[in-house]
Amino acid sequence: MNRKNVLILGVLFIGLVLIARLFYLQVIDDEYKITAENNAYKYQTLYPVRGLILDRNNNILVGNKNTYDITVTPYEVTEFDTVDFCSIFELDINMVKEKFAEYKKYRRRVGYRTITFIKQVSASQYSIFIEKAYKFPGFSAVARTARSYPFAAGANLFGYVTEADAAFLKKNPYYKIGDYVGASGLEQSYEEVLRGKKGYNIFLRDVHNRVKSNFADGKYDVDAVPGKDITSTIDGYLQQYGEKLMQNKVGSLVAIEPSTGEILAIVSSPGIDIDKLANINKHYNDIINDPYKPMFNRAVMSSYPPGSVFKLVNGLIGLQEGVITPNTKYPCNMGYTYGNRKLGCHAHPSPLDFTHSIMMSCNAYYCYVFRALLEKTGSKSTSEAFDKWREMVMSFGFGKKLGSDFPAELGGNVPTSKLYDKVYGKGRWNTHSIISLSIGQGEMGTTPLHLANLAATIANRGYYYIPHLVKDSKDTTIDLRFKQKNYTLVDTVHFKKVIEGMYLAVNAPAGEGGTARMACVPELEICGKTGTAQNPHGKDHSVFICFAPKENPKIAVAAYIENGGFGGSWAAPIASLLVEKYLTGEISQQERKNLEKRMIETNLMQNVPVKRRR
Repeated sequence: MNRKNVLILGVLFIGLVLIARLFYLQVIDDEYKITAENNAYKYQTLYPVRGLILDRNNNILVGNKNTYDITVTPYEVTEFDTVDFCSIFELDINMVKEKFAEYKKYRRRVGYRTITFIKQVSASQYSIFIEKAYKFPGFSAVARTARSYPFAAGANLFGYVTEADAAFLKKNPYYKIGDYVGASGLEQSYEEVLRGKKGYNIFLRDVHNRVKSNFADGKYDVDAVPGKDITSTIDGYLQQYGEKLMQNKVGSLVAIEPSTGEILAIVSSPGIDIDKLANINKHYNDIINDPYKPMFNRAVMSSYPPGSVFKLVNGLIGLQEGVITPNTKYPCNMGYTYGNRKLGCHAHPSPLDFTHSIMMSCNAYYCYVFRALLEKTGSKSTSEAFDKWREMVMSFGFGKKLGSDFPAELGGNVPTSKLYDKVYGKGRWNTHSIISLSIGQGEMGTTPLHLANLAATIANRGYYYIPHLVKDSKDTTIDLRFKQKNYTLVDTVHFKKVIEGMYLAVNAPAGEGGTARMACVPELEICGKTGTAQNPHGKDHSVFICFAPKENPKIAVAAYIENGGFGGSWAAPIASLLVEKYLTGEISQQERKNLEKRMIETNLMQNVPVKRRR
């Protein structure tokens, strides 16, 4: 066959392929026709019901309630009674005029699109609108759901749902204008699980662009798929109680189950009012202008000095490195003197051994321990010894994000030798230059979640599970990282003496100097450590970590009260009440009930300096 015939046959073959393809697309494949002739069809989005958020006992923490959006297709709107329309929805008539002026200005961009005109109208407004819908051509109602909160607690934990903005839509093509998305908290972390999948109905338009009927009797309609439920680790009643204890205080309260890393309660105070959460857009300006910053989740976002609770870490590292033993004693003459300076301490017996140094929270003892660590025999330099110390501190989870499933978690700070080289000059700093680190001050920064994790680590005798907020359930499998043990660089054997000191701090007989006597509930064997974190901007912060019971612990807690003063005054009793409530279900003794009443009713917010807008 000559070249000419081959060319003719090739052209004929290609022509037949193109004709066959066109026939298939235009005659056989209806779905293609729907896309190609899109202007002849109207798509009505069906929004899925968002998944529930349950507590660890299957109580509903976040549910749904029916609501409606009023939509408009500007192309279909003719003259209507604007006054009547505004009266139904309590709208300003000027707002309606402004919106239609905008639609007219951008009419090419708007085209035949249907746009959300009013969000989340009430059932009563919807009923009135439906009765009068014939008077408002181009307007329609779309069934939606809004969040409801049966426990009236946990707003900062759950986060909120809001309409996706332009920047988000650009990065996430699944979402369209008018879609809602989880913007913080669990709603954001588990958005893909909770959101479900949108569906749609297709309607046929006539030549005048009026909707006439369902296309193909609904053959190509797609049902919405409801979102999946998630089971949180939270105990709803404990969360409620924690928020009650923290009312009129600034700070945080975090409780963890040590054996799993599951977060039982996580309180940031003051937090967002749960009543404002479902309609966050309406209250957003008031919330962000609140000088106490209720949207700022202090439990995972505030980097605080840990104060004296950090002595536990330095003590454990000292035991591991062999610079002290449980019998090592150091003197304290109202503090630790170095050169012409002194790091002060409160009055207590002297000298003290290791266990009693925890019980009494002696500052001087841990200055000596820190000095021994940085001047350890065999270290080439202070810098080298400090790097080793830092490595061991970070094995407790400090100085980095723990990796929880809370989206806004911060990592805190453990300073580096390079920082001090920069500040003082390389080789020109020593232990006394940074002695405040011995008692959890200086450049140390930790979140309350870090401190609760420290309590859980000690309760477990040397390891922790990454704290997390969601459990395995029918619809959700948690990441394997939440099931792995994270070991510290301190041997298990050393934790026994630390725990004895924590037990004595809470349970030592009256008059023997335990700094956390107000946390004592004899039958619960609470082990704890107080902290008073120095604060250059006002009154010191009140800090306390604990776990209970002493053997086979069920709960570990950190309480951080900004400008609350001594750790034993506010943080310790608040944390102990949370422990008692969780382990026994009630506060039974009258003395403890009186303590509970005082903790709940006392307002400490006036101690916290805030910048108020004028």
